[in-house]
Parts: sequence; structure tokens; C-alpha cells
Amino acid sequence: MKRRSFIQNSVASAGFVGLGGTLLNSCSAFYKKQITILHTNDVHSHIDPFPTDHAAFPNLGGLARRATLISQIRKENPNTLLLDAGDIFQGTPYFNFYGGELEFKLMSALRYDAATIGNHDFDNGVDGLLAQMPYANFDFLSANYDFTNTVLDGFTSPFKVFMVDGLKVGVFGLGIALEGLVTKKLYKETQYLDPIEIAQDMSRVLKQEKKCDLVICLSHLGYEYKNEPQTPSDMLLASKTEDIDLIIGGHTHTFLEKPVIRNNRKDIPVLINQVGCYGINLGRIDFFFDSSKTKSADGISITV
Repeated sequence: MKRRSFIQNSVASAGFVGLGGTLLNSCSAFYKKQITILHTNDVHSHIDPFPTDHAAFPNLGGLARRATLISQIRKENPNTLLLDAGDIFQGTPYFNFYGGELEFKLMSALRYDAATIGNHDFDNGVDGLLAQMPYANFDFLSANYDFTNTVLDGFTSPFKVFMVDGLKVGVFGLGIALEGLVTKKLYKETQYLDPIEIAQDMSRVLKQEKKCDLVICLSHLGYEYKNEPQTPSDMLLASKTEDIDLIIGGHTHTFLEKPVIRNNRKDIPVLINQVGCYGINLGRIDFFFDSSKTKSADGISITV
């Protein structure tokens, strides 16, 4: 396990207070509640560990190992949410043979709380995705895909509010534009809505109407497109919106050495994290709340 800590230097009114790596030892008296967010992205049907002679990821990953880590962390802090940022499907013969059934059954066994939908999750079409949903005992969150005229209508939600240790955690999902990535016959009449506009609406609802203490976006937009700076991405999303505390990303298979801080349109810090691909890392972010619900956070990258 490698701790990759980050410090947020901002005033309390901005929502976060700076923390050092010794938080639990030196400051625990000031923080009354801790919520742990665990997350994966772009697992791509990788259930077994990579072989020991693999060129890039020797003996890394594996769902059973991830399950052990998650169980250990939940024992440490029962106030834990487990989230996925999409592209659950496609990448090994398990998907080719079972069509996603095994992936959803195993994620349910690990007690995932929610996931968003990535472009590869359409690889067997909207009908194929719907066929596997009965095996998923977790919520699919997608705010900017309009499934009204498809078989998926009513099988996803734009957001969900979780009550964790008396605090409200609002989570919503965003997907990437499917045109050019996915054959039209697979996503059919699914309508792609502007993710920046939808994100601002979702964060407003969650923060102002639902009174959430923490707002999280599960994004399958991609981390950043430097050659196409106006293409929706996690970095652009953070800077163009407000009221989002954490963006958990996917799609670009970006491994961040530590969670990145990007100021939003009100110059308030937003956390962005993404942990590569294939289940070889498990992201962990701990949020700490004092008696006035002022937040602080600490990030850890765990190699599986």
C-alpha cells in the first residue's frame, strides 16, 4: 500500500481545510466523522490477476485481492462507499463468454454501491446491457444519457443520495459522447446531453435542494484533452461548475500519482482522481468532517 497524500490549503468557508499526512494521529480530536470513498474505473472484465511474466502489470490486479482490500478497509471504517466510473465490460474472454453477467455478480458480491456507464458497457448494445442488469445489486447512475426511447428507460437514475453516518452523500454519473466511439445500432436512440450543463444542474440539486454534505461525480468523460481543450473532460468539468467536491474519473485510463486539485468557477477546490485501468489499483479518498461539517480530505493509492 502506498500513501499518496495531498494537502488542500484553503479557508474553511471554501469547504476544505488543509491536512497533512499525520492527520489521524494529530488532528483526530477535531474531526468527528470520517467517510471513506473507494473507487475503480475501466476494469474491463479483468477478474484474474495478470500473469507473473506480464510485461506491464506482472502479478498485479485480481478481483479476489481487491475484495480482500475492500473488506479490510470496511473493517477499519464501516462508513465506506464503493463506486465505479464505467467501462466494466470488454477486455477478457469472461465478457465474450458471459456477456457481463459475471462482472455484475462479482461487483455485487463486493457490495459496490453505484457505477456509471462507460462507452464499452454498450458493446453488446442496450439490450445486452439490460439483460445483465438483474445481476447487479447496485445502482447505475447516468445523468446525461437520455434513455427515454430505449429499453434502458427507467433502469438508471441520474443521481442517488446515500446516508452515511448521518451525513448526506450525493452521487451522480456522466457519460462520454457515444457518436464515433460506439456504433449507432448498439446505443440506438440514446440521447447524449451536454455533461457540463447537466453536471451543474445535478450539483445544484444535490447541494441546495437535497442538502448533501458531499457531492461526488462519477465521470466517464476522460481526464483531460490538451489538444482539444473544449472537449468535455474531468478538468474542464471541475473548472466550469460549482458544488462538486470530488470527480472520480474514467475512460482515459489515467493513473494519477495523487488526487489532483482544480479550482471550480467560484475558485473553490475540487478533487479529481482516476486510478488507471484493469483493476490494478484501488482509489481511496477519506473525507473528514468537524462539528460544523467543514470538510478535509486525504488520498491514498493502493496497488492491488
